[in-house]
Amino acid sequence: MPNADNWQGDVLRDLRGTPPPQRAQSHGAAHGHHPAQEQQQPPQEQPRTGARAPDPNTPTSAPAPAAPAAHTRRPARSPDSRPVVDSALSGTARRPRQGEPAAARISRAVRRIVSSSAAREVAEITRTAERIQQPVTTGRQIAVTSIRGGAGKTTVAALLGTAYAHYRQDPVLLVEADPALGSLPLRLGAETLRWTTADLADIVEPQMSLLDVTGYLVQLPDNAWLLPGSQGRIGAMLDTAAYERVMVALRRYFGVTVVDCETLPAEVARVALSAAQARVLAAPATLDGITSTYAVLQWMQGLPPHMIAGTVVALTSTTSRPGIDVEDAAEKLRSTGATVHVLPHDRHLAAGGALRTELLARPTRLAATRLAAEVFQLSQKRR
Repeated sequence: MPNADNWQGDVLRDLRGTPPPQRAQSHGAAHGHHPAQEQQQPPQEQPRTGARAPDPNTPTSAPAPAAPAAHTRRPARSPDSRPVVDSALSGTARRPRQGEPAAARISRAVRRIVSSSAAREVAEITRTAERIQQPVTTGRQIAVTSIRGGAGKTTVAALLGTAYAHYRQDPVLLVEADPALGSLPLRLGAETLRWTTADLADIVEPQMSLLDVTGYLVQLPDNAWLLPGSQGRIGAMLDTAAYERVMVALRRYFGVTVVDCETLPAEVARVALSAAQARVLAAPATLDGITSTYAVLQWMQGLPPHMIAGTVVALTSTTSRPGIDVEDAAEKLRSTGATVHVLPHDRHLAAGGALRTELLARPTRLAATRLAAEVFQLSQKRR
């Protein structure tokens, strides 16, 4: 278990140390393997050793008791790996698009060359990165939800997790607490799934090391891991007790955990929002989306003050020309006491495939990084 005074250093040493041969799969990325291509095997149970019987030819003495061996509970069943995208559908995806047209990229590059905006932009990115990189004493949990489906909550969760994994040195975890055919694994580029949140609730134990735990997770780039909510099967369930067991057990291993919740008012989503140190409410930049979100924020004003103070609205533009004045709508939502960030329309995100940060439009990358910094700062204020 990581030391309470310097748990991040202990976790990093555990993560980056040379693994024993039987756990070499946990460091596949360090040996050039794609993080989503190999699903790690669960840790093997260590046999218990007992005290040796005394020799009758030696003087009678009390034998020294043998030290108990580390024991990891094995799951009752070992699920098979399943592809994130069925082979019958894998050929339907088109080549990923750039987030903005070539003309817009060229025009932006020219403006940056002939003006002083480039230096200001670099300075802003540096300040934002420093905010994200602040150390934590205990793992921060950030819950992302929405009022209804199609609001972009999974996209926002993927953007946040990717930003934290890029800028932070400690491990980052993305949890899918939406078992109803959630799309977080697809957004993060995972190829196969095996263990789920409900599975891990029956496996994780306090004495497990980080390497033991990550054997049940999907490894992602930049020191990040994914815990899926389902294997793409209809009818998968996740109850609040299982969710709480997993989140309490995993919190000590990861500096930041981003949870992609069910839509409100699902029970697990309510538990996740109340337990998290910061909350993100994804809302589409439409009249319907603004109206619903404003009603929820007004309801939250009747809750303890830290709830709305620790909530950030991610206002996502679903089209290049929204049917509302986005800035005016954002100001109206801010009047409730919540923080609001606008994510501009991005063709790459709108395609709905795997998130590739190098294809995002520059305004989208900057807005996502600002959002990540704001949410992380709010999480630091809540212990």
